Amino acid sequence: MQFYSTNNPDLRANLEEVIFKGLPDDNGLFMPLHIPQLSADFFQNLTSFSFQDIAFQVAQTFLQGAVPDEALRSIIDRAINFPAPLVRLEEQTYILELTHGPSLAFKDFGARFMAEMMAYLNQEKQRDIVILVATSGDTGGAVAAGFYQTPGIEVVILYPSGKVSPLQEKQLTTLGHNITALEVNGTFDDCQALVKQAFLDRQLTQRIHLSSANSINMARLIPQSFYYFEAYKQLQTSKPVVFSIPSGNFGNLTAGLLAKKMGLPVHQFLAATNLNDVVPEYLATGLYTPRPSVRTLSNAMDVGSPSNFARMLNLYGSTWNNLKNDITGFAFDDETTERAMQEIAQKFDYTLDPHGAVGYLAWQQYRQSEPDAVGVILETAHPAKFLEDVERIVDKSIEVPARLKELENREKVATALETDFGDFKAWLIENF
Repeated sequence: MQFYSTNNPDLRANLEEVIFKGLPDDNGLFMPLHIPQLSADFFQNLTSFSFQDIAFQVAQTFLQGAVPDEALRSIIDRAINFPAPLVRLEEQTYILELTHGPSLAFKDFGARFMAEMMAYLNQEKQRDIVILVATSGDTGGAVAAGFYQTPGIEVVILYPSGKVSPLQEKQLTTLGHNITALEVNGTFDDCQALVKQAFLDRQLTQRIHLSSANSINMARLIPQSFYYFEAYKQLQTSKPVVFSIPSGNFGNLTAGLLAKKMGLPVHQFLAATNLNDVVPEYLATGLYTPRPSVRTLSNAMDVGSPSNFARMLNLYGSTWNNLKNDITGFAFDDETTERAMQEIAQKFDYTLDPHGAVGYLAWQQYRQSEPDAVGVILETAHPAKFLEDVERIVDKSIEVPARLKELENREKVATALETDFGDFKAWLIENF
């Protein structure tokens, strides 16, 4: 299994290098040299497979022998040990609930798989690894849960001060042990920029074994492709299938594109965003204009310069026409999002979080032009993670799952940090 850089098609790296480095030295993103096709037998027998069976066969095909089958099956069975159920709202409209993992967010799939994969690859070398993670809300909680007390691995989570929900913040700042939180006086884009700069700093990378658990790391995207196949299995439809994906850094959508490249018959992807709409704007105009993110109700999507856009372009030969043929972009403001949440609660007695509601809006708008299609909306986080806003909007109490509720009285422990890279570098050197 070989990978190259989006900035250098001649570069070659193996799976272990890709997972532990996170980023190539040229500041590109790793991409697989070849995306293999799943067999016709796989799709013919899809309905008879368990979720773990699907995950194993997709990973086995994608990794092309880079991990022995027995080890890979063990990694899958430990990492993907919770469901991704499809819930029918109405005819041709479904919710894919990705909220049943330890941190109640879709990023549990990627974080747990990556933790298991790193532990496997590191077992003989026993390197001390420092994982840097920038989060706009859910990534940090998933990574913290996935890597908690993993031997030989320290996790440093950078999050924007005041821009994550109270319960999200508790997930980042209360575990301790090998999990450290840095509260950055800035935006998610500032946090992401600090992480990327760290990987490009030779003094740091020579001194500390750095890795990333953001979706810039290819190991995050592989397992996120699994649930697209699982959703398709549950649908059992011959109609055109459309996935509506609430999007911020666009790792989730990129994973869906990988699934399609492996043979999953997806009719269309919907890139559903809030006011941070640089990708929908590109899809509509061909102009890509990254800019500072703005704060919204759907905070995990508050990203003004999405990293995975480079991968999306790369998959389609950097050609605008090719990309927009498979992806349609939509953007919605908070007021529209709140109305959608109220409509869903009243019409279907179902509570979506603000991110899922943006996905619902995109599907409702798109389906007007494709009346025969079936829409699958990705619900990316449990509504209880945004408790105050959700209860205010839908005007009813939301039950908080026990694993979230137990965090409420834990003490927050976080180190304040400005956006200056020199300060971040000094902190890393002092602590590691």
